[in-house]
Amino acid sequence: MMERYALAKTRVGEIPEEQEAAQPYLDFFHKTAEFLLKTIQVMEKTGEQSLEELKKENRELYADILPENYKTSYGNPVYAAEKLGEYGKLFSFLYAELRGAVVYAYEKRTEEMTQMLELFLEVYSAFAQEEIPEPEEMKGILTSYVNDYCQDMMERRIREGVDPELTFALDIIMKSDFSDIRYLYQYGEFISENETGVAEFLNSLSQEEIDDMASTYTEGYRIGFIMGRKDITKKKTVNIRYNLGFERMVKAAVLQFEKMGLEPVIYRHAVHAVNKKGQNRVGYTGGIANPQYDYDHRQDDALFLDSDFVKRKLRAMQTSYEKYKDLAEVHGGPAVIETFGEAPFSPEKCEQALSYNEAQQKLQIELDNESGQIVNRYIKGDERSFTIIAYPVPEIGEKFPEIFREIVKINTLDYHLYQSIQQTIIDTLDTCEWVEIKGQDGNETDLLIHLHELKDPEKETNFENCVADVNIPVGEVFTSPVLAGTGGVLHVKKVYLNGLQFKNLKLVFDCGQVIDYSCTNFEDEEENRRYIEDNILHHHVKLPMGEFAIGTNTTAYVAAEKYGIGDKLPILIAEKMGPHFAVGDTCYSWAEDTAVFNPNGKEIIARDNEISILRKEDLSMAYYGCHTDITIPYEELGSIRVIDDDGEMVSIIEKGRFVLPGTEKLNEPFEEK
Repeated sequence: MMERYALAKTRVGEIPEEQEAAQPYLDFFHKTAEFLLKTIQVMEKTGEQSLEELKKENRELYADILPENYKTSYGNPVYAAEKLGEYGKLFSFLYAELRGAVVYAYEKRTEEMTQMLELFLEVYSAFAQEEIPEPEEMKGILTSYVNDYCQDMMERRIREGVDPELTFALDIIMKSDFSDIRYLYQYGEFISENETGVAEFLNSLSQEEIDDMASTYTEGYRIGFIMGRKDITKKKTVNIRYNLGFERMVKAAVLQFEKMGLEPVIYRHAVHAVNKKGQNRVGYTGGIANPQYDYDHRQDDALFLDSDFVKRKLRAMQTSYEKYKDLAEVHGGPAVIETFGEAPFSPEKCEQALSYNEAQQKLQIELDNESGQIVNRYIKGDERSFTIIAYPVPEIGEKFPEIFREIVKINTLDYHLYQSIQQTIIDTLDTCEWVEIKGQDGNETDLLIHLHELKDPEKETNFENCVADVNIPVGEVFTSPVLAGTGGVLHVKKVYLNGLQFKNLKLVFDCGQVIDYSCTNFEDEEENRRYIEDNILHHHVKLPMGEFAIGTNTTAYVAAEKYGIGDKLPILIAEKMGPHFAVGDTCYSWAEDTAVFNPNGKEIIARDNEISILRKEDLSMAYYGCHTDITIPYEELGSIRVIDDDGEMVSIIEKGRFVLPGTEKLNEPFEEK
């Protein structure tokens, strides 16, 4: 391998001086060769660098895709199409794949780096001939690369998810001097003022404050197992996901998890089309150099996604999990630290980007469904758990330190108080089978939710009393609705889902499933529908309402109003700030047969709906592999009322305020504004 690497490196080094490839392609090869040579320099560098040198190096590696340079980057499908015509999509795909070399350089992964260089050289060689290849021939080179290395890429990715022996990030966390923020540049991720700002802020906190933050997070994980009646002692590893800058907290969490008998598994977000999850980053990540770049390349796998690839990827996944089945069996699930506060992102339409056709949309659904079943065979849903917590980044504004401390308080609210009030709400909800939700002040929401019938109300309940365990902070009661009879319109004026803004989002439900949808992000109505199909429906013809919940964290809501950050909060916090509805799977997917109980001992029986129950006949019909929460903020909420068999109504919320006796304390934060 070292010989192949040396040969490839030497050959790439010659290309910037050559003129063999014809224009307009030569410019791509010159620029990309120079980029690859920078990654080779990083891979082979020795000795320490100053902070300024590291900043310069980081900037150079990401400069081409930064917003100010993106208009003339081959990573931009629009520019690639302008310069290279019908080859544009292919070269833009190649460009995005080759950016993976940055990761391999920092992790010193010679084999994968060699594969990158050889792919580049193969395409260059084809275009250095008198007769350049047809677009289909170039596509063949790229798809052959994908097919040749699919097994290796999948095996590495699955191993990263379960093997604590892969310690690249862990070594940085446990061995770094956090007072010297040069450590952030050891990853190879893009470093912005958010990452350095968080690191510097955490350095200003006492060790006790750091330990308390970590404890909220790790205890949430542990309590999640207890509340789910799952045995954490069977588990030996936990997957820690975080944004760079939080290393001081993560180090404290690692030590706390170790006391629970759990070793950390820490992996980076995927960098290749074979393993990416759209524009979503699963794993640790630095800053996002340009969210439009990520969005433009979210469906790069459209280049090679066909039935043969689906079979190949599933085969690779199955054999890889079988190889690491002992590690998978003792894996406990993810503990996630999310961030929020970045400038809201509403993507621009890019017709030149690779995108799924209708057949590929169906194949992607099949792939997601089958891969979900494979994962569940090796990391069983009824034995694993998770936790998620969120903190702001400096981009949220000048009051970042103040907001950060406020969020820490919100993350540690007295869950016993909320537990008691939420039980009052649940007791009322459990008296009826129907709930009506209506909007106000321009919000057109008008929904009727059908609840499961309780056969033994003394021992059964429909709603989970959710405190601060798997979803931090505290503050919601939720259920899986009966789909039959559930229907109406869900409308939100503005909402951010998975980092994307939706304006005037409307979903129409019938028999509990989405039958129509719209938003006003784009002038073209069809483009708006595609936006929803890509990012909420995930190309399913219909999606059910998998969850109905009432958020009770009015403290978080008032804090958001005080600092003007409501539009920047993650769904993790926003879902506690009003009623929310999830489209997709239920909250109990893959674990419906595991009995779950509230603190009062009542069993939560609403774990299935008419679709998830199909798992008993055909697993492929039961799950969608997605769950997207959509919240109506209190100021847009007209009412939530339960309806009994005689049509009598009892109000829980009226005009955005709790009115049910026993819930008045939830209104106190509003009065303190």
